[in-house]
Amino acid sequence: MEYQRLGKSGLVVSRICLGTMTYGSSKWRDWVLDEDESRPFIQRSLELGINFFDTADAYSLGVSEEILGRALKDFARREEIVIASKVFFPMSDKPNMGGLSRLHIMQAIDASLRRLGTDYIDLYQIHRWDPHTPIEETLEALHDVVKSGKVRYIGGSSMYAWQFSQSLYLADLNSWTRFVSMQNHYNLVYREEEREMIPLCLAEGIGVIPWSPLARGFLSGNRSKHDWGETTRAKSDDFAHHMYYQESDFEVVERVVKIATQRGVTPSQMALAWLLHKPAVTAPIIGASKMKHLEEDLAALDIRLDTDELKYLEEAYLPHPVLGHS
Repeated sequence: MEYQRLGKSGLVVSRICLGTMTYGSSKWRDWVLDEDESRPFIQRSLELGINFFDTADAYSLGVSEEILGRALKDFARREEIVIASKVFFPMSDKPNMGGLSRLHIMQAIDASLRRLGTDYIDLYQIHRWDPHTPIEETLEALHDVVKSGKVRYIGGSSMYAWQFSQSLYLADLNSWTRFVSMQNHYNLVYREEEREMIPLCLAEGIGVIPWSPLARGFLSGNRSKHDWGETTRAKSDDFAHHMYYQESDFEVVERVVKIATQRGVTPSQMALAWLLHKPAVTAPIIGASKMKHLEEDLAALDIRLDTDELKYLEEAYLPHPVLGHS
Protein backbone atom coordinates (compact mmCIF):
# COMPACT_ATOMS: atom_id res chain seq x y z
CA MET A 1 0.00 0.00 0.00
CA GLU A 2 1.08 3.56 -0.69
CA TYR A 3 0.22 6.50 1.57
CA GLN A 4 0.01 10.22 0.90
CA ARG A 5 -0.91 13.41 2.68
CA LEU A 6 -4.45 14.59 1.97
CA GLY A 7 -3.80 17.80 0.04
CA LYS A 8 -1.50 20.04 2.04
CA SER A 9 -2.95 18.91 5.38
CA GLY A 10 -0.94 16.72 7.72
CA LEU A 11 -3.42 13.85 7.42
CA VAL A 12 -1.87 10.74 5.83
CA VAL A 13 -4.20 8.31 4.04
CA SER A 14 -3.89 5.20 1.91
CA ARG A 15 -3.94 5.90 -1.82
CA ILE A 16 -7.08 3.79 -2.10
CA CYS A 17 -10.10 4.62 0.05
CA LEU A 18 -12.80 2.02 0.70
CA GLY A 19 -16.25 3.47 0.17
CA THR A 20 -18.98 1.81 2.19
CA MET A 21 -22.23 2.68 0.40
CA THR A 22 -22.30 -0.99 -0.67
CA TYR A 23 -22.42 -2.08 2.99
CA GLY A 24 -25.59 -1.51 4.97
CA SER A 25 -29.12 -2.76 4.46
CA SER A 26 -30.47 -4.55 1.38
CA LYS A 27 -33.83 -3.00 2.30
CA TRP A 28 -32.39 0.39 1.31
CA ARG A 29 -31.06 -0.73 -2.11
CA ASP A 30 -31.27 -4.26 -3.49
CA TRP A 31 -27.54 -4.30 -4.37
CA VAL A 32 -26.40 -3.39 -0.84
CA LEU A 33 -24.75 -6.12 1.26
CA ASP A 34 -26.04 -6.74 4.77
CA GLU A 35 -23.70 -6.80 7.78
CA ASP A 36 -22.56 -10.44 7.70
CA GLU A 37 -21.58 -10.08 4.03
CA SER A 38 -20.01 -6.63 4.55
CA ARG A 39 -17.61 -7.29 7.42
CA PRO A 40 -15.13 -9.46 5.45
CA PHE A 41 -14.53 -6.61 3.00
CA ILE A 42 -13.65 -4.17 5.77
CA GLN A 43 -11.40 -6.74 7.44
CA ARG A 44 -9.62 -7.60 4.19
CA SER A 45 -9.15 -3.91 3.36
CA LEU A 46 -7.33 -3.42 6.63
CA GLU A 47 -5.15 -6.47 5.96
CA LEU A 48 -4.22 -4.98 2.58
CA GLY A 49 -3.11 -1.72 4.18
CA ILE A 50 -6.15 0.52 3.60
CA ASN A 51 -6.48 2.99 6.47
CA PHE A 52 -9.07 5.29 4.85
CA PHE A 53 -12.80 4.49 4.99
CA ASP A 54 -15.58 6.69 3.61
CA THR A 55 -19.23 6.51 4.63
CA ALA A 56 -22.20 8.88 5.05
CA ASP A 57 -25.17 9.17 7.35
CA ALA A 58 -27.49 8.77 4.35
CA TYR A 59 -26.06 5.38 3.29
CA SER A 60 -28.73 2.86 4.28
CA LEU A 61 -30.04 5.68 6.52
CA GLY A 62 -27.29 5.20 9.07
CA VAL A 63 -26.82 1.44 8.90
CA SER A 64 -23.62 1.79 6.87
CA GLU A 65 -22.05 3.87 9.64
CA GLU A 66 -23.13 1.32 12.25
CA ILE A 67 -21.62 -1.60 10.33
CA LEU A 68 -18.38 0.26 9.64
CA GLY A 69 -18.07 1.33 13.27
CA ARG A 70 -18.56 -2.17 14.64
CA ALA A 71 -16.17 -3.74 12.12
CA LEU A 72 -13.40 -1.21 12.76
CA LYS A 73 -13.78 -1.67 16.50
CA ASP A 74 -13.29 -5.42 16.06
CA PHE A 75 -10.54 -5.39 13.43
CA ALA A 76 -8.51 -2.19 13.91
CA ARG A 77 -7.06 0.30 16.36
CA ARG A 78 -8.97 3.57 16.19
CA GLU A 79 -5.88 5.79 16.16
CA GLU A 80 -4.47 3.96 13.12
CA ILE A 81 -7.43 4.52 10.79
CA VAL A 82 -9.08 7.48 9.10
CA ILE A 83 -12.88 7.59 9.14
CA ALA A 84 -14.65 9.93 6.75
CA SER A 85 -18.38 10.57 6.84
CA LYS A 86 -20.77 13.04 5.26
CA VAL A 87 -23.81 15.17 6.05
CA PHE A 88 -26.54 16.73 3.89
CA PHE A 89 -29.13 14.28 2.57
CA PRO A 90 -32.34 14.00 4.61
CA MET A 91 -32.56 11.23 7.18
CA SER A 92 -36.37 11.43 7.25
CA ASP A 93 -39.17 13.48 5.69
CA LYS A 94 -39.48 15.70 8.78
CA PRO A 95 -38.24 19.32 8.89
CA ASN A 96 -34.58 19.97 9.80
CA MET A 97 -33.54 16.37 9.12
CA GLY A 98 -31.36 17.26 6.14
CA GLY A 99 -29.37 20.11 4.62
CA LEU A 100 -26.48 22.10 6.07
CA SER A 101 -28.09 24.33 8.66
CA ARG A 102 -26.36 24.76 12.01
CA LEU A 103 -29.23 22.86 13.60
CA HIS A 104 -28.91 19.84 11.33
CA ILE A 105 -25.10 19.73 11.39
CA MET A 106 -25.09 19.71 15.20
CA GLN A 107 -27.70 16.94 15.26
CA ALA A 108 -26.07 14.95 12.50
CA ILE A 109 -22.54 14.89 13.90
CA ASP A 110 -23.74 13.53 17.24
CA ALA A 111 -25.87 10.90 15.51
CA SER A 112 -22.97 9.82 13.27
CA LEU A 113 -20.62 9.55 16.25
CA ARG A 114 -23.14 7.32 18.05
CA ARG A 115 -23.58 5.07 15.04
CA LEU A 116 -19.85 4.82 14.37
CA GLY A 117 -19.12 4.22 18.05
CA THR A 118 -16.29 6.76 18.14
CA ASP A 119 -15.52 10.05 19.86
CA TYR A 120 -14.43 11.82 16.67
CA ILE A 121 -14.61 11.68 12.89
CA ASP A 122 -11.36 12.31 11.06
CA LEU A 123 -12.85 13.87 7.91
CA TYR A 124 -16.38 15.31 7.99
CA GLN A 125 -17.69 16.31 4.56
CA ILE A 126 -20.66 18.23 3.25
CA HIS A 127 -22.28 15.72 0.92
CA ARG A 128 -23.66 18.38 -1.42
CA TRP A 129 -24.14 22.17 -1.58
CA ASP A 130 -27.19 23.47 0.28
CA PRO A 131 -28.81 26.31 -1.70
CA HIS A 132 -31.25 27.03 1.15
CA THR A 133 -28.67 27.75 3.87
CA PRO A 134 -26.15 30.63 3.83
CA ILE A 135 -22.71 29.14 3.36
CA GLU A 136 -21.47 31.31 6.24
CA GLU A 137 -23.85 29.48 8.59
CA THR A 138 -22.59 26.11 7.37
CA LEU A 139 -18.91 27.03 7.59
CA GLU A 140 -19.16 28.48 11.09
CA ALA A 141 -21.06 25.39 12.29
CA LEU A 142 -18.40 23.10 10.80
CA HIS A 143 -15.67 25.22 12.45
CA ASP A 144 -17.43 24.88 15.80
CA VAL A 145 -17.69 21.11 15.35
CA VAL A 146 -13.94 20.96 14.73
CA LYS A 147 -13.18 23.14 17.74
CA SER A 148 -15.40 20.92 19.91
CA GLY A 149 -13.10 17.98 19.14
CA LYS A 150 -15.77 15.95 17.38
CA VAL A 151 -14.13 16.38 13.96
CA ARG A 152 -10.47 16.66 12.94
CA TYR A 153 -10.74 17.90 9.32
CA ILE A 154 -13.54 18.99 6.99
CA GLY A 155 -14.07 18.40 3.31
CA GLY A 156 -16.45 19.22 0.48
CA SER A 157 -18.15 17.10 -2.14
CA SER A 158 -19.69 17.67 -5.56
CA MET A 159 -20.36 21.36 -6.20
CA TYR A 160 -19.35 24.06 -8.67
CA ALA A 161 -15.85 25.49 -8.49
CA TRP A 162 -17.18 28.98 -7.73
CA GLN A 163 -19.02 27.57 -4.70
CA PHE A 164 -15.92 25.81 -3.41
CA SER A 165 -13.81 28.90 -4.03
CA GLN A 166 -16.30 31.03 -2.13
CA SER A 167 -16.17 28.58 0.79
CA LEU A 168 -12.37 28.69 0.94
CA TYR A 169 -12.36 32.49 0.74
CA LEU A 170 -14.93 32.92 3.52
CA ALA A 171 -13.14 30.43 5.76
CA ASP A 172 -9.90 32.38 5.35
CA LEU A 173 -11.65 35.72 5.82
CA ASN A 174 -13.28 34.64 9.09
CA SER A 175 -10.48 32.41 10.41
CA TRP A 176 -12.74 29.37 10.22
CA THR A 177 -11.54 25.83 9.57
CA ARG A 178 -10.73 25.32 5.90
CA PHE A 179 -11.76 22.42 3.69
CA VAL A 180 -8.82 20.09 3.06
CA SER A 181 -10.46 17.78 0.50
CA MET A 182 -12.89 17.59 -2.40
CA GLN A 183 -14.87 14.39 -3.00
CA ASN A 184 -16.07 14.86 -6.55
CA HIS A 185 -17.38 12.93 -9.54
CA TYR A 186 -14.31 12.17 -11.64
CA ASN A 187 -13.39 9.27 -13.91
CA LEU A 188 -12.38 8.51 -17.51
CA VAL A 189 -15.92 9.00 -18.84
CA TYR A 190 -16.69 12.08 -16.73
CA ARG A 191 -13.89 14.66 -16.81
CA GLU A 192 -15.75 17.97 -16.55
CA GLU A 193 -14.00 18.53 -13.21
CA GLU A 194 -10.78 19.16 -15.15
CA ARG A 195 -12.14 22.49 -16.39
CA GLU A 196 -12.21 24.39 -13.08
CA MET A 197 -12.46 22.22 -9.96
CA ILE A 198 -9.24 20.24 -10.40
CA PRO A 199 -7.11 23.35 -11.18
CA LEU A 200 -8.65 25.08 -8.15
CA CYS A 201 -7.78 22.14 -5.90
CA LEU A 202 -4.22 22.06 -7.22
CA ALA A 203 -3.81 25.80 -6.64
CA GLU A 204 -5.25 25.66 -3.12
CA GLY A 205 -3.60 22.43 -1.95
CA ILE A 206 -6.87 20.51 -1.71
CA GLY A 207 -6.75 16.71 -1.82
CA VAL A 208 -9.10 15.14 -4.40
CA ILE A 209 -10.80 11.87 -3.45
CA PRO A 210 -13.06 11.03 -6.43
CA TRP A 211 -16.27 9.09 -6.06
CA SER A 212 -17.34 6.63 -8.73
CA PRO A 213 -13.81 6.19 -10.13
CA LEU A 214 -15.09 3.25 -12.20
CA ALA A 215 -18.26 5.09 -13.30
CA ARG A 216 -20.42 2.76 -11.18
CA GLY A 217 -18.93 -0.25 -12.95
CA PHE A 218 -19.24 1.15 -16.47
CA LEU A 219 -15.45 1.28 -16.88
CA SER A 220 -15.10 -2.40 -15.97
CA GLY A 221 -16.00 -3.13 -19.59
CA ASN A 222 -18.97 -5.40 -18.96
CA ARG A 223 -21.69 -3.08 -20.23
CA SER A 224 -23.00 -3.01 -23.79
CA LYS A 225 -24.92 -0.53 -25.93
CA HIS A 226 -27.85 -2.92 -26.00
CA ASP A 227 -28.30 -3.73 -22.30
CA TRP A 228 -27.26 -2.43 -18.91
CA GLY A 229 -25.13 -5.38 -17.77
CA GLU A 230 -25.69 -8.53 -15.79
CA THR A 231 -25.30 -7.54 -12.15
CA THR A 232 -28.16 -6.54 -9.88
CA ARG A 233 -26.75 -3.05 -9.50
CA ALA A 234 -26.16 -2.60 -13.23
CA LYS A 235 -29.75 -3.50 -14.04
CA SER A 236 -31.33 -1.31 -11.36
CA ASP A 237 -28.92 1.65 -11.24
CA ASP A 238 -30.96 4.40 -12.91
CA PHE A 239 -28.44 6.97 -11.65
CA ALA A 240 -25.68 5.41 -13.76
CA HIS A 241 -27.96 5.12 -16.79
CA HIS A 242 -28.58 8.86 -16.56
CA MET A 243 -24.89 9.77 -16.29
CA TYR A 244 -23.15 7.46 -18.74
CA TYR A 245 -23.88 5.36 -21.85
CA GLN A 246 -23.14 8.05 -24.45
CA GLU A 247 -21.63 6.81 -27.72
CA SER A 248 -18.28 8.38 -26.82
CA ASP A 249 -18.36 6.71 -23.40
CA PHE A 250 -18.30 3.31 -25.06
CA GLU A 251 -15.35 4.42 -27.20
CA VAL A 252 -13.45 5.33 -24.04
CA VAL A 253 -14.25 1.96 -22.50
CA GLU A 254 -13.06 0.15 -25.64
CA ARG A 255 -9.72 1.93 -25.31
CA VAL A 256 -9.50 1.05 -21.62
CA VAL A 257 -10.13 -2.61 -22.46
CA LYS A 258 -7.55 -2.54 -25.25
CA ILE A 259 -4.73 -1.08 -23.13
CA ALA A 260 -5.68 -3.33 -20.21
CA THR A 261 -5.50 -6.40 -22.44
CA GLN A 262 -2.10 -5.34 -23.77
CA ARG A 263 -0.86 -4.87 -20.21
CA GLY A 264 -2.41 -8.09 -18.87
CA VAL A 265 -4.53 -6.26 -16.30
CA THR A 266 -8.25 -5.70 -15.85
CA PRO A 267 -10.13 -2.69 -17.27
CA SER A 268 -10.97 -1.62 -13.73
CA GLN A 269 -7.29 -1.62 -12.77
CA MET A 270 -6.51 0.45 -15.86
CA ALA A 271 -9.24 3.02 -15.09
CA LEU A 272 -7.99 3.37 -11.50
CA ALA A 273 -4.37 3.61 -12.65
CA TRP A 274 -5.31 6.53 -14.90
CA LEU A 275 -6.84 8.39 -11.94
CA LEU A 276 -3.85 7.65 -9.73
CA HIS A 277 -1.63 9.35 -12.32
CA LYS A 278 -3.52 12.64 -11.89
CA PRO A 279 -1.53 15.02 -9.66
CA ALA A 280 -4.54 16.36 -7.75
CA VAL A 281 -5.88 12.90 -6.86
CA THR A 282 -4.99 11.58 -3.42
CA ALA A 283 -7.21 8.49 -3.18
CA PRO A 284 -10.03 7.24 -5.42
CA ILE A 285 -12.95 5.88 -3.40
CA ILE A 286 -13.66 2.33 -4.50
CA GLY A 287 -16.64 0.12 -3.69
CA ALA A 288 -16.48 -3.66 -3.71
CA SER A 289 -19.11 -6.38 -3.49
CA LYS A 290 -16.79 -9.18 -4.62
CA MET A 291 -13.55 -9.92 -2.79
CA LYS A 292 -11.54 -10.49 -5.96
CA HIS A 293 -12.49 -7.01 -7.19
CA LEU A 294 -11.22 -5.44 -3.96
CA GLU A 295 -7.88 -7.20 -4.26
CA GLU A 296 -7.60 -6.52 -8.00
CA ASP A 297 -8.32 -2.82 -7.55
CA LEU A 298 -5.41 -2.37 -5.17
CA ALA A 299 -3.05 -3.76 -7.80
CA ALA A 300 -3.72 -0.58 -9.84
CA LEU A 301 -1.15 1.10 -7.60
CA ASP A 302 1.59 -0.85 -9.37
CA ILE A 303 0.62 0.20 -12.92
CA ARG A 304 2.69 2.94 -14.52
CA LEU A 305 1.28 4.50 -17.69
CA ASP A 306 3.40 6.30 -20.26
CA THR A 307 2.49 9.50 -22.10
CA ASP A 308 1.21 7.70 -25.18
CA GLU A 309 -1.05 5.42 -23.13
CA LEU A 310 -2.50 8.36 -21.21
CA LYS A 311 -3.18 10.22 -24.45
CA TYR A 312 -4.83 7.17 -26.03
CA LEU A 313 -7.12 6.71 -23.01
CA GLU A 314 -8.12 10.38 -22.93
CA GLU A 315 -8.47 11.51 -26.54
CA ALA A 316 -11.86 9.84 -27.25
CA TYR A 317 -13.58 11.80 -24.46
CA LEU A 318 -16.37 14.19 -25.40
CA PRO A 319 -17.87 16.79 -23.02
CA HIS A 320 -20.81 15.90 -20.78
CA PRO A 321 -23.40 18.03 -19.04
CA VAL A 322 -22.46 18.70 -15.42
CA LEU A 323 -23.50 15.57 -13.53
CA GLY A 324 -23.45 14.51 -9.90
CA HIS A 325 -24.10 17.79 -8.09
CA SER A 326 -27.59 16.86 -6.93
